[in-house]
Amino acid sequence: MSVSRRQMLQSSLLCAAGMVYGSSPALPQELASPPTPDERKRLARLAAAFTETYEVPGLSVAIAIKGKPAYVEAFGVADRDTGEALTPQHRFRIASISKPITSTGIFTLIEAGKLQLDQRVFGPNSIFGDDYPWSADGSDTRITIEHLLTHTTGGWSNDARDPMFSNREMNHRELITWTLKHMPLAIPPGTSFAYSNFGYCILGRVIEKLTGQTYEQYIKENILKRCGIIDMRIAGNTLTDRAINEVKYYSQTEDDPYGMNVARMDSHGGWIATPREMTTFFVHIDGFKDTKQLLTDDTLRTMSTPTAENPRYAKGLFVNSQNNWWHGGSLPGTETISVRTNADFCWSAFTNTRAKFKDMAPSLDRLMWHMVLSVADWHP
Repeated sequence: MSVSRRQMLQSSLLCAAGMVYGSSPALPQELASPPTPDERKRLARLAAAFTETYEVPGLSVAIAIKGKPAYVEAFGVADRDTGEALTPQHRFRIASISKPITSTGIFTLIEAGKLQLDQRVFGPNSIFGDDYPWSADGSDTRITIEHLLTHTTGGWSNDARDPMFSNREMNHRELITWTLKHMPLAIPPGTSFAYSNFGYCILGRVIEKLTGQTYEQYIKENILKRCGIIDMRIAGNTLTDRAINEVKYYSQTEDDPYGMNVARMDSHGGWIATPREMTTFFVHIDGFKDTKQLLTDDTLRTMSTPTAENPRYAKGLFVNSQNNWWHGGSLPGTETISVRTNADFCWSAFTNTRAKFKDMAPSLDRLMWHMVLSVADWHP
């Protein structure tokens, strides 16, 4: 697909939504009705333009308004080889949208009095104590739960040296031990933002340490079950590990969707889900009163308040000045986004490829805003 074609799609979506990535307009408060047949055709055309532009095999979306589903649809195929049509029941690797799930799990422990934001993670009198070695200069012994949630640990960023994409054969304990030994912090904790998958891997182990359960068990029983979600699980690594109703992933680059230890990414990028399930999860942390919330109002304010180090990231959520919250996800073979707006809309959109063009993620975000703003009853 030509660059000019992508630029035309981006321009039309940007103008229609009147926003830039992550700085979305306010949406109306009124409860909306489902799209009309003509509006559904319009939404299908938008989806078709996006999937054609970015060579996407399958796109699945779910939109909820005031806690209730308003539009759930799937386009394209789950498996190119068999021609299996994609349905709203197909599951996708959600990648980093796993982070809000982990953050919510941490905050349930804080609300239960088992944990504090300023609690130290490594070193003497810490959560892990002597479970792991710490650095000679003691810098990692100053890392707190809040530093992990806000990506301000002082190292282990999502770059070419990301620990989560190295030493594939290691388990969590072995990888954390190796990383603490071989990758000392670059700067003191709490002084700078650096997006860290490894930091959220550690948070998963904190949950396990404090609960005596596996990370997956705790989240299923204490977070997802309370939302009425029963089929989410941690992904497998290989094509033969693919779960029932899970899509097949396709790469547009040399990256292999089945060449990663995705199961080890559990607490930072390992879940599989449908868009409707993740939209349902966001509805239960959106802070509105249409559904039973997983966390108290005070906790949600803390969770959605950004740091001085990055005013666009809070604790497991990207945020903006319009009080919209969201998180995207990206792995070889996967591009995803889930959004909570300030006007009681929540939505998710998942694909089973990651485009060779870097603009796919913001275009997926704009696509969803364009869809919402294309339904008459959803805006004045």
